[in-house]
Amino acid sequence: MPRSRVWQVVLLGVLLALPVLRARAVVPAMPGWQAVFSDDFNGAAGQRPDPARWKFDLGHNYPGGPAHWGTHEVQRYTDDPANVSLDGRGHLRITPLRGPDGEWTSARIETWRDDFRPPEGGVLRMEARLRMPQVSGEAALGYWPAFWALGESFRRLGIWPQSGEFDIMENVNGLNLVWGTLHCGVIPDGPCDEPNGIGQHAACEGPSCQDGFHTFTFEWDRSVVPEALRWYLDGKLYGVITRDRLPPVTWQQITGQRGYFLLLDVAMGGDFAYAISGGRDTPTSATEPGHPMVVDYVAVWTRTGSP
Repeated sequence: MPRSRVWQVVLLGVLLALPVLRARAVVPAMPGWQAVFSDDFNGAAGQRPDPARWKFDLGHNYPGGPAHWGTHEVQRYTDDPANVSLDGRGHLRITPLRGPDGEWTSARIETWRDDFRPPEGGVLRMEARLRMPQVSGEAALGYWPAFWALGESFRRLGIWPQSGEFDIMENVNGLNLVWGTLHCGVIPDGPCDEPNGIGQHAACEGPSCQDGFHTFTFEWDRSVVPEALRWYLDGKLYGVITRDRLPPVTWQQITGQRGYFLLLDVAMGGDFAYAISGGRDTPTSATEPGHPMVVDYVAVWTRTGSP
């Protein structure tokens, strides 16, 4: 091959690699914080997420739990690499698929660890950098990707929402919006207006939620009075719930347990998609399968005291 042609091939390879390099990031160093958990999803393409860190949720419900995960989702969760695997470029991909018979499959994973909580007088920080499924409009109806946390008492007692739930990021129907929500108390109604929860939402700036990687962060801060729960999008604060907004018994329920575990999933259909679409059943015949949520990293830190 002529030398000029060799350099053309090399340059082309570099240019093709640039989007991948920009899309990937290392778990950030956090001076003053202690790293207690992280996964940057390095590994061979097609490999499942680290079984020492993550467990799979399978089927349509927890054993003995409500059908369709209690939210009328239509997908069946699997551990099939087609639904959940590493891409070989430092990312995890969770991909909803529709089979020839019309059945939707996807994946949901949760950390084995369920003791994530702030130290006395300190702060807990849970974070993920990810990109939503790259689909919008009619083709996105029913997509419901999420990064969230459940109280460990849910594993022991199976009582929701008393166990507490921090929705760090939810997106639905391919919209350029993300929601951060607290679920607590009793259902229906209760101090968190269940099943709605107490929430807030924000738009992804710059590239949309579907077209670029964004960082989603949740903090539980015990170093301030009153204690606070905070939601951030790309480092920008967009939601705060303080202890004084809830009855003391409710705050104790969600904060007095050993800790929380993290979850990542892409559901299809369900109550949230139904509500946001104005009462349409989703997914529809126009919904396109095969668009993954791509996760760059997940990390948890704690800090003792104020900065």
